[in-house]
Amino acid sequence: MQTLRKRWLPLLLLAFVVGGPIAWYKWPSTASAAETALVASVKQGDFKVTVTTTGELRARKFVQIQGPNSQAAQVYQSKITWMVPEGTVVKEGEKIAELDRGPAATRLASVTLDLQKAQAEYQNTSLDSALNLAVSREEVRTAEYALEEKKLAKEQAQYEAPTIKRQAEIDYEKAQRALEQSRRSLDTKTKQAVAKMSVAGADLGRRQNDLKMVQDALAGFTITAPSPGMVIYVREWNGKKKGVGSQWSPWDPTVATLPDLTQMESQTYVNEVDVRKIAVGQKVQVSLDSDPSKHLSGTITAVANVGEQRPNQDSKVFEVKVEITQADTTLRPGMTTSNAIEIASVPNVLSVPLEAVTTDSGYSYVYKRDGRSIVRQMIETGVMNDNEIVVRRGLAQGDQVLLTVPADRASIKTVVIPGLKPVDTSPSGDSAKGVSLPVKSEPGVPAVPQGSAAPTAPAPSAAKKG
Repeated sequence: MQTLRKRWLPLLLLAFVVGGPIAWYKWPSTASAAETALVASVKQGDFKVTVTTTGELRARKFVQIQGPNSQAAQVYQSKITWMVPEGTVVKEGEKIAELDRGPAATRLASVTLDLQKAQAEYQNTSLDSALNLAVSREEVRTAEYALEEKKLAKEQAQYEAPTIKRQAEIDYEKAQRALEQSRRSLDTKTKQAVAKMSVAGADLGRRQNDLKMVQDALAGFTITAPSPGMVIYVREWNGKKKGVGSQWSPWDPTVATLPDLTQMESQTYVNEVDVRKIAVGQKVQVSLDSDPSKHLSGTITAVANVGEQRPNQDSKVFEVKVEITQADTTLRPGMTTSNAIEIASVPNVLSVPLEAVTTDSGYSYVYKRDGRSIVRQMIETGVMNDNEIVVRRGLAQGDQVLLTVPADRASIKTVVIPGLKPVDTSPSGDSAKGVSLPVKSEPGVPAVPQGSAAPTAPAPSAAKKG
């Protein structure tokens, strides 16, 4: 008996070694595909619909560091020649930035020359007025002497012939009129001198004021911190941060800010397609690109009413502000954030990854494991987010679905849901009747006719309700 066992044992081992691979090779292809394909389990729980955007942290409150008011000095543009590094903690009055003094120096030279001209004009007007008034006063005195002479001649002519007496009276009246004319001329020239001096004085004062404004603007080209804090550069119209070499103008005088790091917000922009879903008060989960493991809670505080065209973006976007409700000392302005805005939440539903769902003629399908084989299961879908979609009917919790379409999909059995109507994907269709999935379609698989009732399932018991 022991000898017989010794003879058969090697033969059994040889048959196992040779026959095992052959049996594995001959196994049905559907079973091999079901075991080797990437699969995912149907999950059940609360389903959240989110809109994910990229934002940038900034302080809700901050002190602006501005350059001088050089518009009044007619210095309209300059360049930043020096700035402290961003993130530098400065004290009040400490130097922050320096502006190019070239344009202001040119303006200073022009204003100085204009002032010198105004001073010379003022002095010339003063001398002319003094000379004219002196001549007029002398004319008045001469007229007074002439009147006195004519008066004496008139008195002496009292005892002369009537013609001589009348001539003396006429000469006296002429002398009176000449004196009155001289006095009126003196008064007029005095008023003219006052007016000319007022004009010259006003021009001189304006030039002096221009010089003072340019000097004050030049003094402001050295920008200092109005209060202690951390220096954060501001962004220009094209999205780039200001720095050495950036243009500065009095219409955009802010060079940097000193933020209040205890109150932070994320400034983000939402595409015009998604902005109608966004509302003030919605909850947001904020994560930092610098530390993805850190998650902060936030709330939307403002949504712009008007869209704008941002650099390097094809479509219009709307600005959205997200307040960070958690205080964190590690937050710094300028950090990039990922904002997941929760726009809807559906409790206790089934969901599968978007990769597992295919569409065909308005119906949605998944490839589901059924034991060692695969079936093409029709499903009724609901809302979806960036990664998953709700399954209303067709699957059960724990079912295994394939994330890729099998190569032999044409030979796989289809399990349908009786009475399920296709989703209308036409532009005029009612979007409330179903969800149009932005997922792959299957042109090579027999389709369910559009607009007709779903065919009767070969095995109705195989369809599971979600």
